[in-house]
Amino acid sequence: MYPLLIASRDDICAMNMASYLISQCSMVYNDGDDSNRKIYSCPYFALMLIDGSALEAEWIDKWLSSKKHDTNTTMVIDDADCYIFLSRHRSNSNKPTLTCHSTGNFSDAVMGGNARELAYTYPSLQKCYMLNLYSNRGKVPNYDIVIEATHHGPTSLSKPVLFIEIGSSEKEWSDMDAISVTCESLLSSIVNFKEYDRKVGIALGGTHYPEKFTNLLIDSDMALASVASKHNLKHVDEYMMRQMIAKSIEPVRYIILDWKGLGSEKDRIVNLASSVEGMEVIRV
Repeated sequence: MYPLLIASRDDICAMNMASYLISQCSMVYNDGDDSNRKIYSCPYFALMLIDGSALEAEWIDKWLSSKKHDTNTTMVIDDADCYIFLSRHRSNSNKPTLTCHSTGNFSDAVMGGNARELAYTYPSLQKCYMLNLYSNRGKVPNYDIVIEATHHGPTSLSKPVLFIEIGSSEKEWSDMDAISVTCESLLSSIVNFKEYDRKVGIALGGTHYPEKFTNLLIDSDMALASVASKHNLKHVDEYMMRQMIAKSIEPVRYIILDWKGLGSEKDRIVNLASSVEGMEVIRV
């Protein structure tokens, strides 16, 4: 496991997390360019600072490819296992929240990425992170710990994408307790990475903050690839469901349905899930 972490200078929370990691891990500056893209590294991961929105960072693959012969360090980064974006989280409730999610658009591309395109997922990485985060929950008792359903860009990168977020207001974005817990949980997930790829599923139904699927990650041996919330189910057809399955870098063997959270799409989604060969359908 050697991930590339990415933080946007336009995001104060991302930069707070990046500064913490650079300091705590004694990261060294390795490379950069005239566009103010700067790369730091340590034995366990690399970190890139960028300008602009992380949600629109579809350019990362191309940029790394163009620089892969510049230095040995960049060559290692070009071979990174995945992209982990450090990010703030916003919500209307302003409720203190520590969350993570995969990226992708089930319909139109409103917040970066391409329409009807899902990013690659790394289910074991998300599970490791959530387990570590949950084990540190006593240090941040006022924060909800929950995954989010798959949403926004980037969607077209060649490596799996995971967003690690702190929210949901400016107060939390600079809360050093939340920043340290988030970063230390991420570090533990990287250094002590464990694969859970024998039991991976895609998940459909529930709210944008799917409590049932969060509990499944924490309390069972299941790991999750893409998650489609209830409001996106009308866009989940055979093409999108097969994309949810195919874009996991670990084999998906289960389709998990929030039985009470399928709404008016229940019959159609159940029939669709049952038609996919080789999948076991689980109701929660």
